[in-house]
Amino acid sequence: MDARLNLFGNPDTAKVLKHINSAGKVVSDSALPAATQELVKIRASQINGCGFCTDMHTKDATHAGETAQRLHLVAAWREATVFTDAERAALELAEQGTRIADAAGGVTDGAWANAAKHYDEGQLAALVFLIALINAYNRVNVIVQQPAGDYQPGQFG
Repeated sequence: MDARLNLFGNPDTAKVLKHINSAGKVVSDSALPAATQELVKIRASQINGCGFCTDMHTKDATHAGETAQRLHLVAAWREATVFTDAERAALELAEQGTRIADAAGGVTDGAWANAAKHYDEGQLAALVFLIALINAYNRVNVIVQQPAGDYQPGQFG
């Protein structure tokens, strides 16, 4: 299976990806825990049906030491006992932020308040931008049908 558009060989898309990746670097370097970042990216990617990002972030999480049990339970995090309260709050915010079109009110005050109990303002800002960025990556990859399965941890630097 080939992608509809070569995102990595087109000079115009390369320029856009460079800027999105720069924003992503700011988030990844933030005080938001790296494990939480990967869990959020995985959950949003699952919801959006982005195989490429799901492949990438599960492999990156594994490479960083995440357990198989936790990765297998991301899709069912509400019923799983392996996530911290802070991670659960981040996953709820990620789900509501990803499913904005499904909820007339967007992200609920309750989900926001719960996340604010666990994260400071800088971490909340990073979480908000992380959710927005992974949704942007998901949408690009789904639109172009970017194939999944061949990603290697660290492949993009």
